[in-house]
Amino acid sequence: MPMDSDWMVWHQNPRRPRYILPEGAVDAHCHIFGPEAVFPYSPARKYTPCTGSKEQLFELRDTLGFARNVIVQASCHGTDNAALIDGLKTAGDRARGIAVVSDTVTEEALQHMHAAGVRGVRFNFVRRLADPKPKEVYERIIEKIAPWGWHIIVYIEAADIQAQLPFLEQVPVPVVFDHMARPEVAKGVDHTDFVRFETLMENENFWTKVSCPERLTTQAGGHENYSDVLPFMKRLVNGYPDRVLWGTDWPHPNMKSHMPDDGQLVELIPLIADTYEKQRQLLVDNPMRLYWSS
Repeated sequence: MPMDSDWMVWHQNPRRPRYILPEGAVDAHCHIFGPEAVFPYSPARKYTPCTGSKEQLFELRDTLGFARNVIVQASCHGTDNAALIDGLKTAGDRARGIAVVSDTVTEEALQHMHAAGVRGVRFNFVRRLADPKPKEVYERIIEKIAPWGWHIIVYIEAADIQAQLPFLEQVPVPVVFDHMARPEVAKGVDHTDFVRFETLMENENFWTKVSCPERLTTQAGGHENYSDVLPFMKRLVNGYPDRVLWGTDWPHPNMKSHMPDDGQLVELIPLIADTYEKQRQLLVDNPMRLYWSS
């Protein structure tokens, strides 16, 4: 089945970044899509992407200079984590994974995923991409994954955080927010909404990915400097240097305004983490502690 007609295909020839990543750097947010003939998409999916295979992902990893990946199960594959597991087995210790599971997942399935490198599950609250479940479903999943030392990734938009806070604040495992919980960049970094998120990050159980400026920017058609998003990213790196992560989001699903060059995205890193120590925490120390310590 062809991809959605209004999607854009990921950049086919990203440049090698001028910025040299610290040794052992981790791309902590990327995906594998298909190929559909081998790993069919879920019949319940809300979108059909272009293929982004494990081979293409690992080629990008090497081109950009990363040592490792954290591969996040995409909602178009539903709870069938076969493409993710296949990619993890190919990468060996160079990748870890985030799965999507139901509350009926078995202990045997969790053991299989853990052995392959899965270290967490993703909860998607973005309604255009997935149908949020009752709180009790998430609680049953957390109860099952907690003994494995896993954490949860939360994909949510800024406007929906307040409603989910009572649930998120009582979660007994680490909580990682995708893409800074998608702030409304046009409001500015000092707006109450973002200040509220910064206050939320005072909770040491919460982490965030400072990622996806191409998805958050208000600049028409995109811009390689994403100057309107960088202040948000920098504030979080400076404020919570031991609980921030960075990722490409390759192959950039559902992009419609423009398609970023992943090499240019990497070159933004020293603009948001302005010392080597901050860069090493963001790209090496933090993801290694969260994903490779068990």
